[in-house]
Amino acid sequence: MPKGTQTMADEHLGDMAITNREANHEKLIGMDLLRCCEAASLNAFRWIGKGDKIAADSAATDAIRGMLNLMDMCGVCAIGEGIKDEAPGIFVGEKLGTWREGSPAVSIAVDPIDGTTLTSKGLPGAISVIAAATGDSPENPSLKAIPSYYCDKIAVGPRVKESAGNVRLDASVEQNLEIVALALGKRVRDLVVCLLDRPRHEKLITEVRQTGAAIRLIGDGDVAGAIAPSMPESNVDVYLGIGGSPEAVLAAAAIRCLGGELLAKVWPRDEEEKASLEADGHGDLFGRVFCSKDMASGEDVVFAATGITDSALLRGVTINEQIATTYSVVMRARSRTARYVKAYHDLTRKTIRLASAAHHTTL
Repeated sequence: MPKGTQTMADEHLGDMAITNREANHEKLIGMDLLRCCEAASLNAFRWIGKGDKIAADSAATDAIRGMLNLMDMCGVCAIGEGIKDEAPGIFVGEKLGTWREGSPAVSIAVDPIDGTTLTSKGLPGAISVIAAATGDSPENPSLKAIPSYYCDKIAVGPRVKESAGNVRLDASVEQNLEIVALALGKRVRDLVVCLLDRPRHEKLITEVRQTGAAIRLIGDGDVAGAIAPSMPESNVDVYLGIGGSPEAVLAAAAIRCLGGELLAKVWPRDEEEKASLEADGHGDLFGRVFCSKDMASGEDVVFAATGITDSALLRGVTINEQIATTYSVVMRARSRTARYVKAYHDLTRKTIRLASAAHHTTL
């Protein structure tokens, strides 16, 4: 074989080895994240319906932080919990993982409980959720935060994203729903629109109903709601409205794995927040529309979630004598795979790593 050909062949084999190594690491991260979500859900289970959302959040956070710190990665929290309120949380900039020399740089977005109020009231819709994306270095995160507390969003599934028409945040509700209906081969009146049940959405709810479309109102669970249009069996066609900015990034990671699209833009709650964002140098972001790739870049994006209470996305934790059952999903952007995992945990043997205890403990 000519020398040049041999060199090219060696380079090709080297590239294949790197690609295989990256793919295997992605798979391992996916399963590790799944275990983190399972631990959070199991540790929060005893607080379902107890009326104490802070205690539930603390239990889930303690478990998820402890498990994340076992992972072989140089992890940095890019999207943390506790931004909108003073709940205990994994904070932006916090280092996670072993930080062993040679470990991959991983950007983490986490919400130990998406739906703390739902958990405290024993209502359906609460999940534990994490997203991760491998990057070049911890200083250059692949998951990017939107600096406002809330943002205006629209999320659609793969068929709508790949259609000739494009939904837009500055378009009317009627225009966007007509585009969605055309892409899905439906009538507008047959569409199902998901949005948060909030006073700020009164006008939006009226506009949706005027088109004849049906509405599915959710009390909380912004992440699952935005993901729903991209899930094959959700029966939700589009997600609209104003919700948490951290939740937008978590949902964007999942939607990247499913082939859909999420658009978001900064939505200041009042003039005080607007002035604060401008003072912090974010004035140029007003009016900018972020797509899912802006919020979760690259192909090495992984998303995992475990149900805490029953939802349209996942069933919640159940315990029968000493056996706990969890229902989870893990997704990968590279392969566009969504894998559901039903796991049985023998509570006489099950242990999890709590950050507060710094060792494995029984549930």
